[in-house]
Amino acid sequence: MKEVERILRVNHAGEYGAINIYKAQLFVARMFYKDIASQLEEMLVHEKVHFNTFNNLLISRSIRRCYAIHFWAFGGFSLGLFTAIIGRNAIWVCTNSIESTVLHHLEWQLDFLSKNDIEVHAAVLSIKADEEAHQEFGQTNGNSSLVYKPIFYIVRRATEFAIWVSTKL
Repeated sequence: MKEVERILRVNHAGEYGAINIYKAQLFVARMFYKDIASQLEEMLVHEKVHFNTFNNLLISRSIRRCYAIHFWAFGGFSLGLFTAIIGRNAIWVCTNSIESTVLHHLEWQLDFLSKNDIEVHAAVLSIKADEEAHQEFGQTNGNSSLVYKPIFYIVRRATEFAIWVSTKL
């Protein structure tokens, strides 16, 4: 089914983007925000597990990767670097924004997959708790003041755009 293939490609590419976001943020945090480096490392580990979950499904089903996967890598690293340079609060605002957008996307996927592909449904469900924990941590630790609203909005729109582009490629 084409829609299931699109879901797998988008999620796989998205996890690759998340890995690159956390790599960039961790790079900066190790120099300037040592107190949050371990949290970022833990989140990076989660994203690598999620990536492998979708990578294994793509391989086992002989489904090609998203053509935009390098866009996700570059965009993710750029976004991670940009937010980390602004500061630790921007890192958590970024996390909250991305994960709230992703969780909205996952809800639709879970509803669709529950009726169409139980194996992929289980894979998506397996990552949801980590994504919720990341979003909650970002929301709790990120400042929602007016100064950070533009970052939240820009990150949300960038994430939505990347998801949309990936469904087309």
